[in-house]
Amino acid sequence: MAFFNKVLASIGIGAAKVDTKLSQSSIKAGDVVEGMVEIKGGSIEQNIDEIYLSINTTYEKEVDDKIVHKQASIATIKLNEPFVIMPEATKTIPFQFQLPINTPISAGSTKVWLQTGVDIKGAMDPTDKDMVTVLPHDLVDETLKVFSLLGFTIRNVKNKAASNKLRNSLSFIQEFEFVPTSGTYYGKFDEVELVFFPINEKKLEIMMEVDRRAKGLTGLLSAAFDMDESIIRFTLDESDLPSFRNRIEEILKKYS
Repeated sequence: MAFFNKVLASIGIGAAKVDTKLSQSSIKAGDVVEGMVEIKGGSIEQNIDEIYLSINTTYEKEVDDKIVHKQASIATIKLNEPFVIMPEATKTIPFQFQLPINTPISAGSTKVWLQTGVDIKGAMDPTDKDMVTVLPHDLVDETLKVFSLLGFTIRNVKNKAASNKLRNSLSFIQEFEFVPTSGTYYGKFDEVELVFFPINEKKLEIMMEVDRRAKGLTGLLSAAFDMDESIIRFTLDESDLPSFRNRIEEILKKYS
């Protein structure tokens, strides 16, 4: 019977199960994620080699003139040393880690999830998937508020494969597409695109492309190869916040 149970466990029947429980379902980029992983033993004793958490998302990439969706891992966290889970036993492993500051926010088509994986020798590895709502880092949030106050509305947010020039620690960028729907800049721009590159908790690099051409734009990624005059890169520091709106307005007026 023990041998038969091992055979069943090798294909996932009667094997250990994993369930991850988060203390919060919404978390700001750069903040601490807390929770616990619960391992419940199956019908046989099993060796747990490793339990790990990974933060994942998807992004768009053009392949042979077609848009395909790729999965990207933003970070992986190992939780434990090897141990044995006995039949029907339950083991709880608390965890705490910092959500990377460059995690894309949950907006538009962007989805972020926490994947729990368990490596069990000689058996099908159980997994668990939990969706996470990622809120913007304070400096990103401030930038989004300024554009809203200036009459811009977010039309689209998506993750795109990054060119070598734009690639940082990740293989993709998150692009925010704004259109002016009221205020001073209504009718002056077709759209404004923003990409955020967090440097640390108190400093943020921003790439902005303003487009006033009725024919549309080539796109931030392709235009970045030439770095034409409509693409602006600048940094935002906490100390800049009191004058940040004025700074954005100066840039927009220059290109309107």
